[in-house]
Amino acid sequence: MMFFDQILQGIFLGAYYALIACGLSFLFGVMRIINLAHGSIAVLSAFLVLSLAEHFGISPFFALLLAVPVMAAAGFVLQRTILERSLRSGPLTPLLSTFGLAVVLDNSMFQSFGANTRSLAPNIGDLSFAGWSGPGGIEVGQLAVLTLVVAVALLSGLQALLTYTPLGRAIRACAEDPETAELVGIDARHVYAAATAIALVTVAIAGTFLAMRSTFDPYTGPTQLIFAFEAIVIGGTGSLWGTLIGGIVLGVAQNLGSQVSPQGFLIGGHLAFLLVLAARFAFAGRDWRGWFGVRSRAVA
Repeated sequence: MMFFDQILQGIFLGAYYALIACGLSFLFGVMRIINLAHGSIAVLSAFLVLSLAEHFGISPFFALLLAVPVMAAAGFVLQRTILERSLRSGPLTPLLSTFGLAVVLDNSMFQSFGANTRSLAPNIGDLSFAGWSGPGGIEVGQLAVLTLVVAVALLSGLQALLTYTPLGRAIRACAEDPETAELVGIDARHVYAAATAIALVTVAIAGTFLAMRSTFDPYTGPTQLIFAFEAIVIGGTGSLWGTLIGGIVLGVAQNLGSQVSPQGFLIGGHLAFLLVLAARFAFAGRDWRGWFGVRSRAVA
């Protein structure tokens, strides 16, 4: 039963990793950008939701509803001011520009909020610790179940957006070949801005769950970025449902590793990541491209 419990808790942890990795995978699938500020933006979202909840005295879930349009607008501005210009200068420039953005965000949050750790757990009452008891002494946390439900719903919503809506078809067309898409009347610049806005909405959701399930501080972002990056590499870059699978594999590996030694939590996850990465290099001649609605541009 203990082994099954660790697997189950790893699945719930993996659902959170899928949430935090969702926006990173989405943005990479559309524009081939690895946003190194992704973790810092998630922490910024957590601070935004916390500030709104405390200022207005409302539930974090209502605060999230207020934060979503703010983050969407921030995504639109981010694309028009930084990412768009960076893309014109080659693949390395977006990495450098988003790394610089992460440094600016981390230090700005430190200047504004200080070094103290924060959490939304006190704002959600019993949800932060309540759960259900199962056979064999297995405990299932309500927040963990909610995280899994939200992760699946968010990925399903994104997949439906890509498959059934005009915007989704335009996003898939630009992900495949933006030059050809523009020849048939699609404004790739507008599509990229909309995609970045959507990605930051998912980051706002992930940041809220980060704040509800644990403590955070202005420098928590890089750690979240590492977990998100490992999840999308394990699951397959550019694959939405692969992000969920990768997050679950990472979460299960970390939970099983923690049973070996106290340091095994991180080591187990990194080991799973390295094994998958080694397998990808070993089979580099095969087609490892992820499915982003339809098959997107090649990813080695």
